[in-house]
Amino acid sequence: MQFVMLDPPAMSDGSLPTPTRSSVTGGSRLPGAIALAAALVIIAIAIWGDLPASVSASLASLTGEEDLWEQIKGTGALALLSLQGAIETEPLTPMKHSGLSPYGINTFLEQEAELEKVERSLRMIADAGFAWIRQEFPWEDIEISAKGDYWDHRWDRNAWEKYDRIVELARAHGLEIIARLDNPPAWSRSVGNAAGWTLAPPDDYQDYGDYVYAVVSRYRGQIRYYQIWNEPNIYPEWGDQPVSPESYVKLLQIAYRRAKEADPDCVIVAAGLAQTLETGPRNLSDLEYLQRMYAAGAKGYFDVMGAMVYGLWTGPTDRRTSPERTNFGRVRLLREIMVANADADIPIWATEVGWNAVPADFEGTAVYGRTTERKQAEYAVKAYERAATEWPWLGVMNYWFFRRPSDAERDQSWYYFRMVEPDFTPLPVYGSMLDLMQRPPAVHYGYHQEDHWALHYDGEWNKGESDAAVLGSFRTGEPGAELLFTFEGSGLDLVALDPDSVDGLQVTLDGRLVRGLEPGRAPSNDAPTIRVASRLRTGTHTVHVTVLSGRLPLDGIVVYQESSLVTYAIPAALAALAGAALAIWLRARSRS
Repeated sequence: MQFVMLDPPAMSDGSLPTPTRSSVTGGSRLPGAIALAAALVIIAIAIWGDLPASVSASLASLTGEEDLWEQIKGTGALALLSLQGAIETEPLTPMKHSGLSPYGINTFLEQEAELEKVERSLRMIADAGFAWIRQEFPWEDIEISAKGDYWDHRWDRNAWEKYDRIVELARAHGLEIIARLDNPPAWSRSVGNAAGWTLAPPDDYQDYGDYVYAVVSRYRGQIRYYQIWNEPNIYPEWGDQPVSPESYVKLLQIAYRRAKEADPDCVIVAAGLAQTLETGPRNLSDLEYLQRMYAAGAKGYFDVMGAMVYGLWTGPTDRRTSPERTNFGRVRLLREIMVANADADIPIWATEVGWNAVPADFEGTAVYGRTTERKQAEYAVKAYERAATEWPWLGVMNYWFFRRPSDAERDQSWYYFRMVEPDFTPLPVYGSMLDLMQRPPAVHYGYHQEDHWALHYDGEWNKGESDAAVLGSFRTGEPGAELLFTFEGSGLDLVALDPDSVDGLQVTLDGRLVRGLEPGRAPSNDAPTIRVASRLRTGTHTVHVTVLSGRLPLDGIVVYQESSLVTYAIPAALAALAGAALAIWLRARSRS
């Protein structure tokens, strides 16, 4: 996050045009009509009578609002939005880099003066259950004085030394690093570090490419994931000039090529775009910016799309998704743009996610929304849960942020995203996330690869590569090999290169032997599958696969959530709420 003002509710009437949805499925208008009618009933009851507390709680689960009147208005808005076509995200598309642990967190370890505090931070992060840190490698702190000069003349030491220690300690604690590469040195711009220009791109993009090459070369085999820039769609991350998706794409293309030259196995994450409704010139809607990136040739120059996925003024359950809103669900619109540009097989990672717990006595403006520390803790968990159960295309989510080295910035609203105080006192959100991450992992709705982090393999499983495999790789289970996992959904397929291998399998589901395994076809790519179960009770199920004879060439798994439930979930919920509210209201009136 760049510490600039995002769009508060008063700005929500911005003039951002609604993008054309050529990829949106039309479908029946019946669910929307049901939702609208139900919403009108709820609103009427709320106006002319008391809305039951249980109904209010349910409305909060749909709108992400805590205030009753905002819940009522939000219900109406949600019902109207449901009349529109569905947002097309192609959730059952196989993707690389999407089956990893989703638990990441942002750190500022380069600002620590004491090595012991770096180590303590990483220990707390790892002990909680995080798998990733998103850590900046500021260009201005590595190639400080001149091109090719990696010596810190201020302290007379190697400028790489600090970052080598961070990498070493992170690896010692089992943490993967997403290295954020930005913040150029003054020498790279003719204007130097003039006001408004300290974060601006260099005059010569090849200089940035050389820096990327230097970092990736040095940490080859130690760091695999690199983010190219940060929030280029807002001031001052692109300097005191109009933002330019076309220029960013040129920078991205150079960085991508140089990074792959240094390490062909590295993974490039495109910059997370700030959530904003503005239309320029210095701040530009993330939706318009992304579409212009594609128009400028961005496709093929990133392996993962980055996104800022803040909740801002509402909670993570807010289901009102439209270009005129900045909320947790806005990321679905970025995904829709990717689908429309034939990038459905590229996942999104949340470079930053969180809620701002600005204290009640804070004297400044709460520009990033406002919630309590208790709600911050609750929202964080619900955010990760919603993404896991509904958005298989959203992979790693990096909480913003772990801690600052000091409390010198307590007068800044962004300071209150923190998870731990500078003295290492944990806030409630640390405890709630720790509890979440200690839960056994599960596979949720989506088309997942055989390397998904929740799959547990026993026995002899050999990795292989083949053009016939969905994304080029698979695992072959030899006789005696076992696969165990938990999934949440209503159906399950095993994607197998050889569907005839079903004859040598034994599968138990929730402890009961599955009889009559049948061949099938996967959605989106028609790959051969083995149908394990369908039309199950939606919930948590355990699977145990044993290879009794032959071989099982496993190429992935597909977890289903019955489409009828998804299609009618919101209308049905609103209708049920309306019915409950009406019944309680009528009973109360009859007794009065």
